[in-house]
Amino acid sequence: MTSAAPPPPAPPAPDDRKPGGSGDPLAAGGLALGGTLMVVYGLFAVLQGITAIADDEVYTSFGEYVFEFDLTAWGWIHLIVGVLVVAAGFGLFTGAAWARVVGAVVVGLALIANFMWLPYQPFWSIIMILTGLFVLWSLFNYRSTRSA
Repeated sequence: MTSAAPPPPAPPAPDDRKPGGSGDPLAAGGLALGGTLMVVYGLFAVLQGITAIADDEVYTSFGEYVFEFDLTAWGWIHLIVGVLVVAAGFGLFTGAAWARVVGAVVVGLALIANFMWLPYQPFWSIIMILTGLFVLWSLFNYRSTRSA
């Protein structure tokens, strides 16, 4: 009697991607980068808010706009949204399910706030908007394969 060794296991299929529990490895890495960017994004928004609250002379407006607010009000808006973005960013690192939903909502609010902030800081607002769009992309493209 000859005993044959069992055949080696078959290699995984090309569509069977497991790194980070995501269907798209780029999105899995994007989620980690998105969480990091959310924390940095939120901290910058907090600093932006503190600056607007502390001294109205730092920012200037160029022209008249429909959505013109007092700079102190803008400061509070950026401060509150920034704190929420930082909290959601740290939630992503812990793997909390609520962090993706809350993160998408608060980053969406931050995008709106930065669009409306364009008259005060156009270059910085565009950078923040582009960063926020990448964060939203990474939050929406992450698909976990773990069973609940």
